[in-house]
Amino acid sequence: MTPNFIDENNVKWLFGTEATQAMTENLNAQPATEMKELAELFGEAATTAELLMRSATRQGKSISEEHTQRVRNQMEDLSRIAGAMAKTGNGLAEHYATYVQDAAKRWLLTLDVLRQRGDNFVEHEAAGCPPVLIYDYEVVVDGRNLDRPCNYQLLRIVPPQGTEVHDWKRPYIIIDPRAGHGGGIGGFKTDSQVGVALHDGHPVYFVNFTRDPVPGQTLADVTNAEAEFVREVQRRHPDSAKPVVTGNCQGGWATLLLAATNPDLTGPIVLNGAPVQPWSGEVGKYPMRYNGGILGGTWQPMLWSDLGGGQFDGANLVSNFEMLNPGRNFFAKYYDLFANPDGGKDRFLEFERWWGGFFILNEAEIKWIVEQLFVGNKLVKNQAQLEPGQTVDIKHVKAPIIVFTSYGDNITPPQQALNWIVDSFTDVDEIRIRGQRIIYMIHEQVGHLGIFVSSKVAKKEHTEVTSTMKTIEALPPGLYEMKIDSVEGHGQDKSFTVSFAERTIDDLRKIDDGREEEAGFAAVARMSEIQSEIYDIAVRPVVKSMVNPALSETMRKLHPLRLQRSLVSSVNPFFAMLENAAQQMDPRAPVSDSNPFVQAERLWARMVEQQMDFVRDARDALYEMTFLSLWTNPLAVDFGKPQAIGRTLKSETELRALPEVEMALAHMSSGGFVEAVVRMLVLMADSRGNVRRDRLERSATVMTQDEPFKSLTMDERTRIIHEQTLIVTFERDKAIATLPDLLPNKKDREQAVKVVQFIPGKIEEMAPDTLELLQQFHKVLGLKPVTEDVLEDPLKKTKPSTAAE
Repeated sequence: MTPNFIDENNVKWLFGTEATQAMTENLNAQPATEMKELAELFGEAATTAELLMRSATRQGKSISEEHTQRVRNQMEDLSRIAGAMAKTGNGLAEHYATYVQDAAKRWLLTLDVLRQRGDNFVEHEAAGCPPVLIYDYEVVVDGRNLDRPCNYQLLRIVPPQGTEVHDWKRPYIIIDPRAGHGGGIGGFKTDSQVGVALHDGHPVYFVNFTRDPVPGQTLADVTNAEAEFVREVQRRHPDSAKPVVTGNCQGGWATLLLAATNPDLTGPIVLNGAPVQPWSGEVGKYPMRYNGGILGGTWQPMLWSDLGGGQFDGANLVSNFEMLNPGRNFFAKYYDLFANPDGGKDRFLEFERWWGGFFILNEAEIKWIVEQLFVGNKLVKNQAQLEPGQTVDIKHVKAPIIVFTSYGDNITPPQQALNWIVDSFTDVDEIRIRGQRIIYMIHEQVGHLGIFVSSKVAKKEHTEVTSTMKTIEALPPGLYEMKIDSVEGHGQDKSFTVSFAERTIDDLRKIDDGREEEAGFAAVARMSEIQSEIYDIAVRPVVKSMVNPALSETMRKLHPLRLQRSLVSSVNPFFAMLENAAQQMDPRAPVSDSNPFVQAERLWARMVEQQMDFVRDARDALYEMTFLSLWTNPLAVDFGKPQAIGRTLKSETELRALPEVEMALAHMSSGGFVEAVVRMLVLMADSRGNVRRDRLERSATVMTQDEPFKSLTMDERTRIIHEQTLIVTFERDKAIATLPDLLPNKKDREQAVKVVQFIPGKIEEMAPDTLELLQQFHKVLGLKPVTEDVLEDPLKKTKPSTAAE
């Protein structure tokens, strides 16, 4: 303990008895306070040490295991190739001559493909970088003509010949990411999101954007335009349900902004690989989230925007993406083309047409994205404002939210896609109270682009989201994980068994390995604000004075990503000659895979890629440990505490006091057949914890195709489900006890319990809790116990008397 050097008697003589007592208490308490602060300091230091140890251990283990195995495989291949060469003997020279001849042809063909890529780039740039959709389309609304103009457009996808779509079916609107590239990735393959929706007969619309933004446009203008797009789609399809809006990556959080600021506008929203909680991740993985702390915060895009004459070049974002995997982006994709220039040509050019389309953002747009989202994390903290006074609250979203994420996504890992739910809601009860349905799926392997392109491993998820959408809205409010349990059939006849498992906020927390490192991001956010202020006052005037439009345009054209394409094109006389040379070359007969020199070439390529991957992995480990050392130490954490404060979460007592809860509980005994059936279905869903798709489809059939439910509008149906969910959540026992008040007529009681029993199916397939609850319904309603199956829809034959009344 810290000794007390103040003599109590002297203090008493100077200040009196009361003052002495007060000062003595303060002095005696001081050591305890100091010890507490010291303990907190040691605790924070221990946390930093633990994070560094965890990072070093995981990174070291991952690097060691992966690269040791890859080197071992290479040594085995090298030994096998050497042995094959030794056995070949005199034929080795012939194999070599054949290989050299083929390799020379492949070099020529590869260079010619790169020339074609350059020509495509020049042509694409000259055309203004139109969307890379493989489907025909027509422009429905041009955002440049709206009251608040922006460079966004609403496109209607023209169905291919032989594909029939129905205007009465729910439309799909797809919003692609505007993160450096152009639009079209959600529909540049037949098995993409567009293709899946068209195949199911749904009208499909696409939100595109032109290369150059309208001067002065902001993200508020963009959100306003997207809302107008949704209204136009609804005007075109008055007999259909509200459209599904699918957002990819950056388009995902843009979709969330749209639904939060226009809560009554959209149908279900789908967020694919959307980084809504950008601070989150897993220690030892996902280095991209550390960019703000290592490369600088908001001042960086401010500087690049000033150099661009008030516009930010999206090619800079693409460069960041390429640096995530330099082995693939700088070597392997080119070697794959060289290894098979004939068969790989079309695929290479198709992807590069999108990857090489670089788009522009206004300075206000990129600053909002960095300041409010990626560095500031203000959207999740309920602090983000599209416009002064217009705070965006995620809790305002009324439509079902479907989140698709993957462990194989190194740009938007599951933690970034899902932790916003943890930070926004107290528990699942609050999700129910708010009337929200949040459904998520986690794939094990598919990468970031595969989520949008709908690669084979992800296609079944997109198919199931589309075909199950109509049944998702029949779910009671809550948090669910959508799982594809089994697959039957092949090809076009393939079908999936889907279930929806109820989940809790704690289930989402288990996906993460802890969030201690996020305190460092708060420190980065505060430092970013200081840096941007200093830049704005001291540096920006100097930079702007040195920049003119000609210089800005020259810098854009000389960007390395543009330069490598424009130089290797027919604009360059040297490469212009390649076209004739490639056409005059004799047809290439691929060398056999058994040729030892072909095998040696492939081994060399694997070794080069492995070495580049090793450098990348070492860089990522250093990157992460540097961030943790700089920003998670006690001083930095203390510095960042003002920015670490999240949104205030309401307690259970506060949630119960919400007006909508009090209103629902006050009308517990009000209603009739519809309210009684919905309440019993909510109770059953609550007891099961897992809902199979066949049962959900039966529930959706009853709720949408049978009277008296059929006459309800979607909003009325949603309101009743929400109201009954509130009653079940807060007063479960009374919810059951008051069922007779809703069903005074015996005939209606019998009809209602038959409808409810029809949903889970056969008695032998029911969970014990479900059967027990059904028996409880019968008992409280004064009916005989359940003994027989109800396998046909009772409402198809008769109508409840309350409906007729």
